[in-house]
Amino acid sequence: MSSNQHSPGFPVYVSGSSEEPRALVVLQEGFGVNDHVRNVADRFTDAEYFVVAPHLYHRSGSPEVPYDDVDQAVSLMAEMSAPGLTNDLNATTDFLATLGYGSSSVGVVGFCMGGSVAFYAATLATVGAAVSFYGGGVTKGRMGLPPLLELAPMLRAPWLGLFGDLDAGIPGEDVEALREATARAHATTQIIRYPDAHHGFHCDARPDAYNEDAARDGYRRTLDFFGEHLADK
Repeated sequence: MSSNQHSPGFPVYVSGSSEEPRALVVLQEGFGVNDHVRNVADRFTDAEYFVVAPHLYHRSGSPEVPYDDVDQAVSLMAEMSAPGLTNDLNATTDFLATLGYGSSSVGVVGFCMGGSVAFYAATLATVGAAVSFYGGGVTKGRMGLPPLLELAPMLRAPWLGLFGDLDAGIPGEDVEALREATARAHATTQIIRYPDAHHGFHCDARPDAYNEDAARDGYRRTLDFFGEHLADK
């Protein structure tokens, strides 16, 4: 469990053994690869995955943003671009390929902004399945990416979306529009809504957002989804 500064050409947090049969890419919230994201990566190793968490803010020095400094997180997200994200995702999966993980044995799971990026990753044909926890940008693109509604027809890997109905930034009507759009994709898709959950419901480092029941259910569904759709290397 360490930060490897060199493997894909920029910092990534690495957890677990590359002898595991499958790999996961964990994509950060808007607050960086912080203690919580590292903890989430470590949890997935308990389920027998080799896990990497790329520092998507590496061009800005890989900062870890305090949870109460939303303005800094928004500013950092605004500096991101589609070419940069594409490079970082491809570099990460290329690194995993050097360890024997082909696309069919690599899953990607993202939270908050990482959930949006995970959705985009599922359009690149470089991963075997993707899971998005409360990924925004459904009707209006962000981080240089098109809206998720526009990306939906391009999905090339199975995708699971997990959303909280109390998420002020992702209205229920947007979630349902995304359900309709992804249902028409040439990939297996599923959306789960949690009536009592806010944005960030999986983050146990944020007591005001955390919802234990939704978090546990989402984690279980994530493991089940990857178990169903990923192959061993």
